[in-house]
Amino acid sequence: MTIRRLAAVLAAALLLPAATGCAPAVIGAAGMAGVAAAEERGLKGAIDDTRIRAEIHHLWFQHDVEMYRKVDLTIAEGKVLLTGIVPTPDARVDAVRLAWQAAGVRQVLNEIQVSDQASLIDFGRDVLIANTLRTKILFDKDVKNVNYSVDAVNGIVYVMGIAQDQAEMNRVLNHARNLSNVKKVINYVVLKDDPRRAQ
Repeated sequence: MTIRRLAAVLAAALLLPAATGCAPAVIGAAGMAGVAAAEERGLKGAIDDTRIRAEIHHLWFQHDVEMYRKVDLTIAEGKVLLTGIVPTPDARVDAVRLAWQAAGVRQVLNEIQVSDQASLIDFGRDVLIANTLRTKILFDKDVKNVNYSVDAVNGIVYVMGIAQDQAEMNRVLNHARNLSNVKKVINYVVLKDDPRRAQ
């Protein structure tokens, strides 16, 4: 289970007691809503992206449980970034095809790798890279960290989000480039005032 999927499970676990009237879970849900509202995409954008994520996960799960398990997705304003490792080119094509079927998808960025050589060592290294980068972004006072998502696959770091300005984007990318074991950084960050966001 990936870190992102584990976080989703934990979030669901927080929300479950809310249905039975547990106050801490309600506070947790309110906190998550507050974070979403603070993002550049706003609460509505976060809700739309969450719905797209759920629909894509459902399509993948129905098609192939292994696809659901091995392919990760990051979504920002309807732009879907696919990462992960699958064993065959056909699996890669199917993951992209199914992602396009979700309502509200504006763009699919296919960064899925094809390999049957992935190891636990590689996975552990990628988790360390991604978590280290998230921590650096979190504690950088010149970066609005809530607007960024990161993933790492085979030493390749993928950064997606909305930057306040070019200087902030450069700071985030430099954090990624300066980490150990990073082979390459792929930038899918857009500036807050990029006209493509309104399209």
